[in-house]
Amino acid sequence: MSESGMSYGAKDCEQTGYAMPLGNKVIVVRADVLPADHPNQLFLCTGGFGANPNPSGRAVFAVSLSTGEHCRWNRGDVVGTLKPELLPDEAKLYLSQIRPGGATDVKDPEYSGYCYLEDGRYSAGVWLRDPEEAVEYAAMQAPYQHRVQITDRDDFTVAEIQDGKLTGLSAEIWDAYKQKHLEPEQGQGGITMT
Repeated sequence: MSESGMSYGAKDCEQTGYAMPLGNKVIVVRADVLPADHPNQLFLCTGGFGANPNPSGRAVFAVSLSTGEHCRWNRGDVVGTLKPELLPDEAKLYLSQIRPGGATDVKDPEYSGYCYLEDGRYSAGVWLRDPEEAVEYAAMQAPYQHRVQITDRDDFTVAEIQDGKLTGLSAEIWDAYKQKHLEPEQGQGGITMT
């Protein structure tokens, strides 16, 4: 049972089963495998062989969206990927503080990432190493957050996504996004430019 009294199951998931990728997505962990004192079932998957579609291993590494604790689960412990609209505000704030899975230490960051709730609340920004990491952060956060903002070192906004619509973007970030997420004939996928 979560701190909000909500228990999540397959009906609350966009996808379930072993064919789905889990990396950089909010996952629901079965309530019966959680420690009794853990506040809820929601985690961000950061990797592991069990995070791949039709996995070759069982390990799923994740970060709790209620405590920030790093955890390891087996793939069979995961119910599925949570429907974005069901993510509670407090979990969104935890999520906003997590850099993409596989991100390395930041020695000389070029960007910062911020996420805002509909009521304007936000947590402190996170450092992002380069354009590719900024793109990964925005792509990871956009399905769950009301507004995602990427700023450069001078605190100028270089990319902004609100309710799934791209409202501002530097050429460097756009090029990194296209290379990573778009085929030339696909257009803009799930994010639309306004």
